[in-house]
Amino acid sequence: MKRIKINIALLVISIVMISSCKKDYLNRPPLTGITTDNFYKSGSDLRLATATLYAQPWAGWNNFPLLGIGDIMSGNMIQPYNADLVQFTSFSITPQNGNLAQSWQSFYDIVAHCNINLKAINTKMPDSVAVKSKTGAIGEIRFIRATSYFYLAQLWGAVPIIEDNDKLIANPLVPRHKLEDVYKFIINDLRYAVTNLPKTDQPGRVTTWSAQGLLAKVYLTRAGLNQKGTRNQSDLDSAAYYAGNVCNTSGLTLLPSYYNLFRTQFNDNPESLFAFQWAPGVGYAQGNSIQAQFAPSGSLVTGGGGWGGAIGPTIDLANLYTPQDSVRRKATFMLTGDKYPELNVAGGGYTATGVNVKKHIVGTAADNNSPTMDLWSSVEHNAVLRLADVYLIYAEALLGNNATTSNGQALQYFNEVRTRAGVDKVTSLTPDIIRNERRIELAFEGQYWFDLIRLSYYDLPGAISILHKQITPTTNQNNSMPRTQFSYDPVTRIKTPLPNGLIMTEPTAATFILPIPANDQTADPKLLEPPVSYYK
Repeated sequence: MKRIKINIALLVISIVMISSCKKDYLNRPPLTGITTDNFYKSGSDLRLATATLYAQPWAGWNNFPLLGIGDIMSGNMIQPYNADLVQFTSFSITPQNGNLAQSWQSFYDIVAHCNINLKAINTKMPDSVAVKSKTGAIGEIRFIRATSYFYLAQLWGAVPIIEDNDKLIANPLVPRHKLEDVYKFIINDLRYAVTNLPKTDQPGRVTTWSAQGLLAKVYLTRAGLNQKGTRNQSDLDSAAYYAGNVCNTSGLTLLPSYYNLFRTQFNDNPESLFAFQWAPGVGYAQGNSIQAQFAPSGSLVTGGGGWGGAIGPTIDLANLYTPQDSVRRKATFMLTGDKYPELNVAGGGYTATGVNVKKHIVGTAADNNSPTMDLWSSVEHNAVLRLADVYLIYAEALLGNNATTSNGQALQYFNEVRTRAGVDKVTSLTPDIIRNERRIELAFEGQYWFDLIRLSYYDLPGAISILHKQITPTTNQNNSMPRTQFSYDPVTRIKTPLPNGLIMTEPTAATFILPIPANDQTADPKLLEPPVSYYK
């Protein structure tokens, strides 16, 4: 199973790459001759080793799949020309899909990095290193390993659990493990992280609040596993408990401006609970290349790029935004005629000439005062988990299995998200209200597909229905389906659907489980066998 093997050389590459980052906690002199025997000798070594896990190993997922799966597959975004992304649009994904293989490899590379560090800390770390430093580093590593496995579990269901890279190298033929065991593994990692991570740390580092926020989401997701119509109340209570801790006791607050969340001057703001820590000038496949792929114009990207002219929101997503919800809309996607003075400042700003992606488009090196930023290394530290997400998790957990709720805590935090966006408060919550709010608030952050997976666990017909409606032509859109692009007239403010000719596959239960990449199926035939128990 070659795609999930890794060795110490990859760790060294990551350490050297990360050392170029401008953040103080990543600044380290060049390192040579690193081995597990001579590196893990101090608390400073631990901090450097864990810092490597926040960036480069995630590059394969961050490049295209994050938005390709999270937003294109879910119907928020569309790209009708790239073959791999078209498969996500049309629900016709094959095991040969390149984005599929890239994601699988990225997640297991992250797991392998984490396992290397954990083994070295537990076997090579001298007693002179403070216990708190050791357990804190292990907490970071187990948080990141849990994040990777959470993606794997949601996307592929039953997957191999790997804790020891040496055993994998000795026996690369490994089975998948039952999904309930994968979730148990994730929760065990996160519960350790909750206990051992600090309440505060340097910006960019995860804390106990990061772990509790993610643990709440995991419990909320697992609550529906193998359920029919209702979710497991114990897991819902756990989700509410951990999300409530973050909401009520962390002291964290939303960044006042939604728009500023996605500007690099506000990287690692207090709302960001976990974000990738990308460095500039690190080269292809090492940094944050979302902007290069999704920006609509080369004038917005240093060194060219800007291949996103054909990528934009679906009319299905755009129709969810009310005129009042203009701040979130403009921060998420461009409409023809929109002006963005902070982009291409040297050219007098940027005026949108079409309907395209805005979120993650941060401008040139000059726009960001980052001389070494290049085509492949945006300095945006895009958030994987932020406080607004946890607020909405809390509201959903408190709603639980009810059809509606006016719970005071649920409304308080739900409405804080809406108030920050400049839209009216609501007086009661339903599952659809929460789901649509999450879709708008977190659009183009790779989240909506996972919301639909969570729904599919306990209400598969409901999840299928949402996707079916996206590909069903409607009379009020000239018999075009909602899962399509559109043009916009800034004078009349009319959105006109643009049929793309794509042939859609009807969504089924199988739509919510991705196929295992072809190369991995060939390398490890056990992956095609029924999953086995991990915990005896």
